[in-house]
Amino acid sequence: MPAARGAEHWALAGLLLLLLPPPAAAGTESKARSCGEVRQAYSAKGFSLASVPYQEIAGEHLRICPQEYTCCTSEMEDKLSQQSKLEFENLVEETSHFVRTTFVSRHKKFDEFFRELLENAERSLNDMFVRTYGTLYMQNSEVFQDLFTELKRYYTGGNVNLEEMLNDFWARLLERMFQLINPQYHFTEDYLECVSKYTDQLKPFGDVPRKLKVQVTRAFIAARTFVQGLTVGREVANRVSKVSPTPGCIRALMKMLYCPYCRGLPTVKPCNNYCLNVMKGCLANQADLDTEWNLFIDAMLLVAERLEGPFNIESVMDPIDVKISEAIMNMQENSMQVSAKVFQGCGQPKPAPALRSSRSVPENFNTRFRPYNPEERPTTAAGTSLDRLRTIWRTMQHGVTDIKEKLKLSKKFWSTFPYTICKDERVTAGSSNEEDCWNGHSKARYLPEIMNDGLTNQINNPEVDVDITRPDTFIRQQIMALRVMTNKLKNAYNGNDVNFQDTSDETSGSGSGSGCTDDICPTEFDFIMTEAPPVDSDRREVEASATQPSQTLQTLLFAFIVLVLQRQWR
Repeated sequence: MPAARGAEHWALAGLLLLLLPPPAAAGTESKARSCGEVRQAYSAKGFSLASVPYQEIAGEHLRICPQEYTCCTSEMEDKLSQQSKLEFENLVEETSHFVRTTFVSRHKKFDEFFRELLENAERSLNDMFVRTYGTLYMQNSEVFQDLFTELKRYYTGGNVNLEEMLNDFWARLLERMFQLINPQYHFTEDYLECVSKYTDQLKPFGDVPRKLKVQVTRAFIAARTFVQGLTVGREVANRVSKVSPTPGCIRALMKMLYCPYCRGLPTVKPCNNYCLNVMKGCLANQADLDTEWNLFIDAMLLVAERLEGPFNIESVMDPIDVKISEAIMNMQENSMQVSAKVFQGCGQPKPAPALRSSRSVPENFNTRFRPYNPEERPTTAAGTSLDRLRTIWRTMQHGVTDIKEKLKLSKKFWSTFPYTICKDERVTAGSSNEEDCWNGHSKARYLPEIMNDGLTNQINNPEVDVDITRPDTFIRQQIMALRVMTNKLKNAYNGNDVNFQDTSDETSGSGSGSGCTDDICPTEFDFIMTEAPPVDSDRREVEASATQPSQTLQTLLFAFIVLVLQRQWR
């Protein structure tokens, strides 16, 4: 009987089990969920709803997202993966917009200003010298035109050695003037070459060539290098902002941005720390740019100080005509002593053929440098007064201050890139919402630690598969470009042009003949800062000396010679 009751008991139990509904399997609750929200969000992205299920389906087909019950088909996962890549590239370009436009807009403004300033300085000198020296200048104007041609060629990137070019200018000017003050002699090319060798020894133009050389080289080196720096910064920012995400990065982006769709949670955004690890993995190579970028920005700020200082290009080019006229005045006042020493060193020249008679010199011809009158300075190409350029310069001074602030803001840009992107409320749930956010698997807190910056620190990145043994060659090229530019900027700040260091030994031979090299002897830049007077004082010195009537025998003799020479020309 007990055995019979037991059998009856188990039979009854089995019958009850058959009548009861089967137990709910894992995911059955999810399986019944609608994909309505996902369909709506997916359609809003511009995709067709033809392949989107109405209710969740088994997810064994998924290759990136969790293989649980899902609202995504394989086709949807592929499309959303491409969408995440596209959105990431747009985010990077958008986030770097500030840095790129800073360099683009400032480069354009500075370049336009410097070119206009050069044109204005050349017109100013030509106008002043035509009025002051008349035919004498016009017969020899190519010497001055060549000076400005070479200055422009240097600024626009030409292979010009500024110091050598300025030395050649003064040597050519000495040759021309030496012939003018000694018209009774005939000079061969060899003799004139000998004359030019006395430029440094005799100092026929006074101290003007030395001062002007220092001012022009410092100003032009700073200006050209600064504009080149803006170009390099622009190019690097443009190139680096166009990223090509790796397959590992694309998988991580899909998992972060669109796997919530597949899990039926299209409105849940990624956790902030989760986003940081993904971005640090995807932008690991960009972060490695940061150290060299910061050094580059520091060097740009140093050269910007030069643009604001006493050797800025405006303070040099605006009064260059006055300075060169001062040099000519020095030459004419010392003409007899200069000639005597040249004759002693180069030998007595042969007499010239008999001078031909000519008409008299016009009454308004003035052999001496006239007092400087600001109202007589020429206008710019736009037909406005010189005050316009000075207004532009004041604007540019504000522009220098402005770009300095922008440059400071761009420091550490590449290492903070992930943080900037993950702060975007369109991307993450925000740092204040650490519970109700997507952590890569579900709607919950993200637990892994945040990785440090740079490629080597991504070896244990839990979200992105990063090969730290293969640095991005393209990024390394940009790092090298920044390094080269930084060295040029540092040299420009010190008054040295890095492009011509290799030829400095050769060019220095035409100078004082000291036999010094740049590595051994101190350069002019080491001491000129305390010796060169401010531009305004230079101008006052010129004006004062120009207005004093000369009663020296040399000047009277020079005027007589010019009178005879003018008759010869006519």
